[in-house]
Amino acid sequence: MLKAQIYTIKGTKVGEMTLPKDVFEQKINMDLLAQANHVFEERGHVGLRNTKTRSEINRTTKKIYAQKGTGGARHGSRRANLYVGGGVIFGPRPLRRVLSMSQSQRKAALLAAFSAKAKANKIIILRGITGIEKTAEVGKFIDNVAKELKHKKFTFLLSEGNLKNFKFFRNLKDATTVLYKNTSAFDVIGAGQIVIDEDAFEAKKESASVEKVAKKVVKK
Repeated sequence: MLKAQIYTIKGTKVGEMTLPKDVFEQKINMDLLAQANHVFEERGHVGLRNTKTRSEINRTTKKIYAQKGTGGARHGSRRANLYVGGGVIFGPRPLRRVLSMSQSQRKAALLAAFSAKAKANKIIILRGITGIEKTAEVGKFIDNVAKELKHKKFTFLLSEGNLKNFKFFRNLKDATTVLYKNTSAFDVIGAGQIVIDEDAFEAKKESASVEKVAKKVVKK
């Protein structure tokens, strides 16, 4: 069973936690991870790149010189691509491609990404986020842990209950903050060192127990 070290906000190691097997010990499908990464990156492009063809160039339509008798090539417009300021041939045009993945693929990719990070020992647990009062506290935590783990980039996954403390994480250099329940495979793939809010696991247990009770009530 895979385990992760538990740290306090002061950067002190206080124990370890056994990571849930259903999330962090799944099959690592590298092809699926590559597909997920490609889809998420492509969806981030707005598709506004554009170059003008000769028909879109606002330039004189006057013939450059006589058709014959000059000894030069035949030209009819300054809008041609041969001239500076003319149109562009086969240049990039506005294109918005929206790639997608099914819900089952997105979930499988996320589990594979989490499992890969856990296997590489790039997941730690942070205890005591509710007690944070300043951004400097998180900054000191990163400095202390970075020396031990030898990582420069950190991704914090916060529980929904501690979302109010998001403001203490957002201005940190080389640190990204994501709500744990909204985490995607793309967030995990490029995460660096993942720091998970300990309360996120407690919230998951509570929601799971509520679902079980609800199912029993429905059956009755």
